[in-house]
This record gives sequence, structure tokens and C-alpha cells, in this order.
Amino acid sequence: MAFNEVLKGLDEAASVQVAGVRRGYAGPPARTVSMRAGMTRLRCASLLKPLYAWVSAARVGDAGRWRRHAEPAVVVSSNTDTLSLWHAVGPGVILRDLRDRTGVSWSPANGDPSRFGSVEVAADEVAAAYAELAQAALAGDPAAEAVLGWMRQVGHGQAGEEQAFGVREALGAPGAAVKCGWYGAADETCLRTHAVAVLAEGGTRVAVVVGMTALPYTGERERASYRDSVNRGLPVEQEHERTAGPVLRGLMAAALAELGAGETG
Repeated sequence: MAFNEVLKGLDEAASVQVAGVRRGYAGPPARTVSMRAGMTRLRCASLLKPLYAWVSAARVGDAGRWRRHAEPAVVVSSNTDTLSLWHAVGPGVILRDLRDRTGVSWSPANGDPSRFGSVEVAADEVAAAYAELAQAALAGDPAAEAVLGWMRQVGHGQAGEEQAFGVREALGAPGAAVKCGWYGAADETCLRTHAVAVLAEGGTRVAVVVGMTALPYTGERERASYRDSVNRGLPVEQEHERTAGPVLRGLMAAALAELGAGETG
């Protein structure tokens, strides 16, 4: 399916982005692909949790403590554990370390840097950062290896299939490392549903695909029900699946096809 087919009929107020990176020593020339409709930057909605976990490892002196928070932050998208790392290390330090490790520069949201989910990013930046994480893992970085291993658990067992939004199946990549983010803040009239998939291709070769969506969600009754679920701590993944699942998967599958990548891991 081509990008145009996925975007056909999309609301004019929608914002969607997709980006892919394929690279690795002794492989084909590095290749990238990207497409955007709507806003240039979107709030990340937990998509960056594995990256935060990766760089915080060097800043948390106790390896056991790091793992106790980093693993659930990635595997079950625990906000509580993410905040434990975010505040213990410091938002500025985490984002600065990410810039140093990946070359991608992000800033905390204006007014309240404590809110890790308010950092605004672009899909091509996220893809580039995850490519660095993946190649660090392949080169033997123990923290990166652990994080990629946890990403392979997302959507299995305790995390539940709904947290992977069917991304592996859409990409034909059952062994892919995956992380998704989903949220609709009270000050937004959209639902954000994002996903990243990392595919190992042998050696240090990797392919990374990132899809990001912010789709209109303006019905008063729907919004009230959604906020009630959030406030009560109930899962809202099914609402994100209904609103954005097919678009998200279609974008990512099209990007992977454009990259010419195939799942081998």
C-alpha cells in the first residue's frame, strides 16, 4: 500500500508522520524515507521511553535500581517508573545525553519540564535516535541490549497485545522490537497514537520505522468518556486502535516497503 492510499479520506485537521531508516556496516548504502501531513512536530506520548531508559543507565549508580524502573517503563509503558528515572537523572541531563549519543536534540516542554510526555518530536528524529540505540546494542552496549530485549517483549504476556497495536503483524516482522505511545491530553482535540519498530537485519544492519498520528477527536461524549477512563486508570488502547490503528499500521508498512527492508530477526 502506498502513502497516498493510507492518507485517502483523512480529515484535513489530522497530523500524521512516518519515517524509516535503514543502515549498517557492510550493507547497502544508508537509506531513509519520510512523509508528513499536518504539524511538523508532535508530543511524543511515551514513544521515547526506551531512549530515556537507555541513557539513564549511565547516570543511575545502582544497576538493580535502574533495571527495576527501566524494564517496566519499556515493557508495560509504566509512567510511574519512567518518572522515577526522569526525575532521578533530570530531564535536561537525559535529553542532553540523548543528543550526545544520537545527534538528535530535543527540549523539555515550556513551563513544565517534569512532563516527559510533552517533549515534541518529529518522526525522522525518532527514527535516527532509535537507529543509534539499535546499533549500540549490536555493538555490545549492555544497556542498549537490555532495552532492545524489553522492546521485543512489548505486546506479549503481561503487556498485552493491545500495547503493540498490531505493528509486528503489519510489518511481517514477528521478531521486531516495538514501542508504542498513546494519549489524548485534556488540552488537545486529538488522540495521539505513535509506534516505533526496530528490525535487525544481521551484523550491524538495522531498519527502523516510526509512525506518528494525531487524529481529530472532538466528540464531546467521546472525549468525556476517554477522560473518565484516563482519570480512573482504565486502559484506553482500544479507543486509540479504533481511531488510529489502521492508519498507523498502513503508514509504517508503506515506509518499510519503500526502505526495501525485510524482517530477518
